[in-house]
Amino acid sequence: MKIPYERRKSLYGYGFISVWLIGTVLWFLKPLAESLCYCFMDNRRLKPDSGGMQKVWLPLSDWQWLGNFKNAFTADREFRQALVSVLRDTALTTPMILIFSLFIAVILNQKFKGRGFARAIFFLPVIIATGPVYNIISGNIAMTGADSGAQFSTLFETDMVDKLLGFLGVMNISDSLSTAINTVTTNIFGLVWSSGIQILIFLAALQNIPPSAKEAAAMEGATAWEYFWKITLPYVSPMILANFIYTVIDSFTKTDNAVMLRVLTIQQKDMSYAYAAAMSWSYFLIVMAVVGIITLFISKYVFYEVD
Repeated sequence: MKIPYERRKSLYGYGFISVWLIGTVLWFLKPLAESLCYCFMDNRRLKPDSGGMQKVWLPLSDWQWLGNFKNAFTADREFRQALVSVLRDTALTTPMILIFSLFIAVILNQKFKGRGFARAIFFLPVIIATGPVYNIISGNIAMTGADSGAQFSTLFETDMVDKLLGFLGVMNISDSLSTAINTVTTNIFGLVWSSGIQILIFLAALQNIPPSAKEAAAMEGATAWEYFWKITLPYVSPMILANFIYTVIDSFTKTDNAVMLRVLTIQQKDMSYAYAAAMSWSYFLIVMAVVGIITLFISKYVFYEVD
């Protein structure tokens, strides 16, 4: 049986990704669908049983099938507080990460001695972003297994700016201002540590700016400031959108943020699988809504080069 060459190439491609497709269906899509079903089951009766889970659906009358979602937003005060905290922290840290990443990428795109070493330094957190190193930098010394009374260098004290502002009395101006300053400054090492991928993406975008654009700007007498706003920023604007989406999702899906910790606590300690699934799906929908709304807003200012 003769198979056309184009058809044969397609079959080769499907053959290579067949293992991935099987794994995606069995260990991603199937559990994902099951977790969605758990949201509408009786949380008190959804327990592990021989051969699987004991599943009992909530009644459809009087909107009882939405009971788990209702409890998450009305009865669970800790979940609401954690959700507000994560949204506030993400709103404060995301612009800082994007601005810092673009600033460092512009510097690393210049020609200077030791540029390769500097690039490696800023990308190093991506390689060692887990484990004891990140726990030390984020201030979680106890998570490293070290003695809580051990003395560490002040380099790893992530609340130094917070203490300084408190000493000067700045933190007493207003609660909202003190919260914003505290969120940004206390986690300054975390902001730098979370910028590796963004710097790499911005750097790739900067290297794709055509030399003719810089030559034309130089001939017109444009200053470095004008070149940044008229040439650099429009060319990297698509990557600003990509980095924004990556940064927001990375912040929302960190296992150490308040919402994720709350969901894991409910699931592992309380064994409330249906309630944990409802909180997880609610959180997922809120994240997608936030990303979608801000993406629509930012996309209006994205410059797309047309050949």
